[in-house]
Amino acid sequence: MNKDQVKGRIDEAKGNVKEIAGKLVGNEDLEQEGTLQKAAGKVESAYGDLKADIKKVIQGK
Repeated sequence: MNKDQVKGRIDEAKGNVKEIAGKLVGNEDLEQEGTLQKAAGKVESAYGDLKADIKKVIQGK
């Protein structure tokens, strides 16, 4: 795993926690912040996955 994959997955998890916490306490701002953070984490994770795939192709694995 590269740093983008790790950071993206961590941000996804943090966003998920914020989203759930926002729903539980009725805080729509926190819920929306969590949704956005989760989406950003997915994008970063996907970018890291793409980088890893390209690296494998270049190395011939």
